[in-house]
Amino acid sequence: MRTTYDSATVRLYHLDGASEGGAATTLVYGPLAEALRIAAEQPAEVQDGLFIATDNDVVAYLDLIGED
Repeated sequence: MRTTYDSATVRLYHLDGASEGGAATTLVYGPLAEALRIAAEQPAEVQDGLFIATDNDVVAYLDLIGED
């Protein structure tokens, strides 16, 4: 993820592979620091499907925090 400062605007979303075709549910549009806080509050099974998108990259939440 190339944009890494705390106030970078990001989209935190959950990608649900269980539904047909997958469904993306946005949890927050906001600063990276807020997105990381919200992601950390989610249950482990939800964290597995979380992604953070910036204006130039997308990364899985667990990859970002080093737990893959």
